[in-house]
Formats: sequence, C-alpha cells, structure tokens
Amino acid sequence: MNLFEVLGLLKRRDATAKSHIRNLIDVAEADGHFVQVEKELLKSIAKRNGFNEKQIAEIHKNLEEVKLEIPEDSKARFHRFYDLIHMMSIDNEIHEEELKLCSELALKFGYHRDNVQDLIKSILSCIEYGRDADDTMGRVIRLIA
Repeated sequence: MNLFEVLGLLKRRDATAKSHIRNLIDVAEADGHFVQVEKELLKSIAKRNGFNEKQIAEIHKNLEEVKLEIPEDSKARFHRFYDLIHMMSIDNEIHEEELKLCSELALKFGYHRDNVQDLIKSILSCIEYGRDADDTMGRVIRLIA
C-alpha cells in the first residue's frame, strides 16, 4: 500500500468518525433535550474516536457539513449502532423521535427492515445488563447477518 492509499484510508476513517459524532448528537437532540448524561456519553465516545471537546463543539456547530458515512467493516458498523442505541437510552427515557431516528439509521447501516425493532430491543436489553458492544454483537449476530 502506498502513502496515498494510507492517507485515503485515514481520511475515510476520520469522515466516518465525524459522522458518528454527528449521529450521536442527532440522537441526543431528537427529543428536544440534550441532557448532561448524554453529553458525558458523547464525550466518552468522542474521546474513544480521537476527538476532544473543542472538536465536538466544532462538529456540533456545523452538523449540516458532516455527511453520513457508514463504516465498511461490519464490526465497526455494529459498534457505532450500539453507541447510538446507548445514546438513545442513557437518560432512561426513550422518545418516539429517538427510536424513529435509530430505526432509520439501522436501515442506512444495512440492517434488514424486518429485524430492526428486534435488534434495537436486544441491544437495549444488553445495555441494561451492562454488556459491552462486543458481547452484545455476539448475542444479536442472527439479527445483523
């Protein structure tokens, strides 16, 4: 792999990470309230993806400039979807707008329409029991295959 290919991969990874931060913000704000517990989860996920608070604020300020980018890797895609469901549920209230947005994103992530509601319920259950994304993926594999 040459230098330009490596740089292209890094640029793509950065674009999908920015898209993920944007999606998390969209889910957090879908109910009209962006509460502290959601902000803390956003900071934690953003840090895991290499973003600091200043970069989060910049993305938040320019949401319309961040295009939806879906990771090609199925594991990365699932981890991102898991984070979105976690964001939806972190405040212990699941609003219709949040659920609708997560369902739409599931379809854009390539999950089958017939499985989306069961997938979301299963992920919510796993989050409730403290299971991480890897463990949850193993438990819901039949719904994402």
